[in-house]
Amino acid sequence: MKRIENKSSRTAAFTCTCRASSYMEKDPCFKSNDDISVKLLPHFWKFMLKQRFLNLKSIVGPKGIYPYVIARTKFIDTVLEDALNADTKQVLILGAGFDSRAVRYLKPESDVKIFEVDAPATLNAKVKQFKKRNIKIPENNIYVSVDFTKEDVREKLLSRNFISNTQTLFILEGLTMYLTAEAVYQTFKFIIENSAPDSFIVFDYIYASVLRKEMKYYGESAIYSRVKKENEEWTFGIEEGEIEKFLNNFNLFLIEHLNSETLENKYFLNDKGEKVTRINGTHCIVLARK
Repeated sequence: MKRIENKSSRTAAFTCTCRASSYMEKDPCFKSNDDISVKLLPHFWKFMLKQRFLNLKSIVGPKGIYPYVIARTKFIDTVLEDALNADTKQVLILGAGFDSRAVRYLKPESDVKIFEVDAPATLNAKVKQFKKRNIKIPENNIYVSVDFTKEDVREKLLSRNFISNTQTLFILEGLTMYLTAEAVYQTFKFIIENSAPDSFIVFDYIYASVLRKEMKYYGESAIYSRVKKENEEWTFGIEEGEIEKFLNNFNLFLIEHLNSETLENKYFLNDKGEKVTRINGTHCIVLARK
């Protein structure tokens, strides 16, 4: 049994810690704007990060994962902002973890609904921490707790007034690699069957070769053992160069595909045009349209 089936996800907590550390960075390349993640940290961890006694750039996690999380956060933040400024009526975050985008981006007068789906243990932990720190959850930020082994996601969403034939942004951040191939297929099938044309999906994935431990990419040697140690093993990947083939299975049109080199050039060039860090090479980010 995977840990996330009965306890809150450690990888979700690690992502939250990375975002908090990023918010406290002074270097603009490393700084992002998730101020809510800082409030979720225990005071000791907050102090350690603020005083730079704990340096996520070098001593915690596999090489290049910290800047990857920063780049992923910035990119998906931008996708969400664009969606909220356009005609998107609802947002569905699958595997939401400790995501704070609804709190950060939903305006009081907005009629957009953001649905967050995750396992009960993780969502319960999140609600508890938000209440403990007096972080107000917007009324149109709807949490949907789902036992993925027993319950139907669509039925749970419809019971919470999710509209299945409207323009929607789907966010799958740090999720696909933890699913089986069948679960990935069913997830994307669900997205296609429960959205209108011009809906968007943003997700990240790992290369299939990582599952075979071929050790082709920067930072790969340490990352697989790390997720295995947390009992949240990776089980799905896409072969390098086959993302469009994957999307074609669901009649999705590729908008952007960002690998580690693309992300480095997009987010980690200083004012002299020099790269300030390297990003773990095992992951890619995709934006696609229905």
